[in-house]
Amino acid sequence: MPLTFHWFLPTNGDSRDVVGGGHGSPATASGRDRPPTVAYLSQIARAAEDLGFVAALTPTGAWCEDAWLTTAMVSQHTERLKFLVAFRPGFVSPTLAAQMAATFQRQTGGRLLLNVVTGGESREQRAYGDFLDKDARYRRTGEFLHVVRELWDGKSVDLAGEHLRVEDARLSRVPDPVPEVYFGGSSPAAGEVAARYADVYLTWGEPPAQVAEKIAWVRGLAAAHGRTPRFGIRLHVITRDTAAQAWAEAGRLLDGFDPETVRAVQEGLGRSESEGQRRMLALHGGSRDGLEIHPNLWAGIGLVRGGAGTALVGSHEEVAERIKEYHALGIDEFVLSGYPHLEEAYWFGEGVLPRLAAQGLWSHPDGRAPAAAPRVPVAI
Repeated sequence: MPLTFHWFLPTNGDSRDVVGGGHGSPATASGRDRPPTVAYLSQIARAAEDLGFVAALTPTGAWCEDAWLTTAMVSQHTERLKFLVAFRPGFVSPTLAAQMAATFQRQTGGRLLLNVVTGGESREQRAYGDFLDKDARYRRTGEFLHVVRELWDGKSVDLAGEHLRVEDARLSRVPDPVPEVYFGGSSPAAGEVAARYADVYLTWGEPPAQVAEKIAWVRGLAAAHGRTPRFGIRLHVITRDTAAQAWAEAGRLLDGFDPETVRAVQEGLGRSESEGQRRMLALHGGSRDGLEIHPNLWAGIGLVRGGAGTALVGSHEEVAERIKEYHALGIDEFVLSGYPHLEEAYWFGEGVLPRLAAQGLWSHPDGRAPAAAPRVPVAI
């Protein structure tokens, strides 16, 4: 299967430094360097669209702008790019969410993808009025997705579930096309929901051996329900003409991490209920040492940022090889980001994508030639 690449809209702000936030960690001041205005986010979106990314992920949480509203506005400044909108099913009724998705599809020409985020932090959930525990939230997510999918199929739905109840729910107009559902989670409860409802199972950027285990786990659970989801991975990326340049940039970012900020972020993330976040923390243990946990896989981002905390770092050739390594495991979709998001989109789009295209692994969604021909670094 050809590779699909998505980019990221930094709705919590952007910077030449790492912008923190998420999963109980405080947002960092660097996010004010480039505020998440519609104008700036649209600039990133247009660049991603031109370079050949299929969609742009937007996060969800109290630490960033609302994903639905922001992407609706940014969509008016783009033509082809889809939006992978992250949202939490406990904050809105399933009927309303299904209706919102249908409206988004009609108004954008079918450019919505949905990243369903159950929510791993009870403290943040309670701030939104949600007092269920983690396992109960996953059971509610299952009920939610059952209703939404039935409505999208044009059915009338009655459900008296453990957490949700709807009566004679229906849509006057179903979405066309039906949005694909992206879903992640590393706990047993998450795996069961993914197996039943996810079109694409997403994992954060763990080393290949751990990713292979996750793929086998979810694939087995889904097979029991007669389903075959696709698989994607969420990573940051630092790619340059040479490996030395890329690692120098990683070093610059690391040098900018204030020790007190690292301590505060790690303390907050240590209280996270998310199994995925626990696995991210285990990759670096809060230490600045030994951060290359697999060739070209760097865990430094996770020192100051919640959620996805690893980056592919290296020359364009090396990054392309790591992508091929994950692809061989069964990963077909890559959700990428980098600091700052505008410039890093060009580094990847003009450096890595042409190399993958030359090997028949990727093609521009518009059918055009790659953004730039591969360049061979010249020693000086």
